[in-house]
Parts: sequence; structure tokens; C-alpha cells
Amino acid sequence: MARSSSGIVAGLTAAALAVVGFLGYQASASAPALPPKAAAQVPAPAPVDPGTAKVDPGKPVAVPEGSGTGVRVVYSVGAKRVWLVGATGQEPKSFAVMPSTVHPAPGSYAVGSRSGTVTGSDGVPIEHVVRFATTEGIAIGFSARVDNTVPAPDATKKTGGIRMTRADGDAMWAFATISSKVVVVP
Repeated sequence: MARSSSGIVAGLTAAALAVVGFLGYQASASAPALPPKAAAQVPAPAPVDPGTAKVDPGKPVAVPEGSGTGVRVVYSVGAKRVWLVGATGQEPKSFAVMPSTVHPAPGSYAVGSRSGTVTGSDGVPIEHVVRFATTEGIAIGFSARVDNTVPAPDATKKTGGIRMTRADGDAMWAFATISSKVVVVP
């Protein structure tokens, strides 16, 4: 009897390993590819709040004073804008974003988690989620809607997704890895 039960155990173990291997393959096959570095950006057709579109696209937007030094993501809640500040001498990448209904307090944070694709707190499929804070029990982070639109959030819901176009989401995903510095300014 002992001999036949050990065969059953070995068979079940082999089957379990095969299932785990298959599920791991499926997960890796469906994960978005990570670009080696941020790609050059082209203007996106996504609608953006008119107040954020008054910047001359031919001129770089200056990184806000008081946002620190070194490699970092700078998010200005009032300007509805993000800067990806690389090493000294590199031109920062800047783009408009649509803030959520719940805002992080000004200060310095670190990226705590990332997700390739999930459903946002507003029920919309999103990608390249980079979370860095929690406010009022709501996770705050950058993301892009899979449909590449950037509408204003529903003011009746508490959400923490700071939305951007998919192209800008790709750049954020490549730049802001776990423990990356995020500075929030008013």
C-alpha cells in the first residue's frame, strides 16, 4: 500500500508543478513589455483640461522650485503636471496629467508598488500603475487608461488615480521603479 500511495503523491506533485509552471508562463506572457528607457513622446489625441494646455509645447516647462534635487518624479497638484527629472544634465520630461479627487499632501514619497494592468478604483481598465502614497485610505498613484482617454474624474467618487496618456504612462513606468523618489508640490 505504501508503494502505491507514494506513486500517487509523486503524480500529484508533478501535476501541481506543471499547473504552476503553466500559470507562471501565462502571467509572464500577458504582462506588458518594459521599455528599456522612456521613448520620445508625440502629442497625444487624448482630451486634456484646457487649463493645462496653455503651455507652449516648443518650450520646456521649468521644474518647480522647492521640489528637491536628484533623480525624482515631481507632481504639481495645482499645475496638473508631472516632471520626470533624470540625472544632472538631462532635460526633464514634462507632461500634463488629470488629478484624482483625493490628493496627496505636499512632501516627499517613494514608489511603494506597481501593477502592469488592473482595474482602477473608478472601475476603468488601467495600465502602468505606479503607487506612492495613501491619503484618506485611498491609494494614490499614476496610471493611464487603456482606452487612452484622460477625462476629469467623477467628483462624487473618492479616487486616487492621477491619469495620463498611455505614451506618458509608458515613460512613467520606465522611469519610476520601486523606491523611486516622488515629490509632490502644491
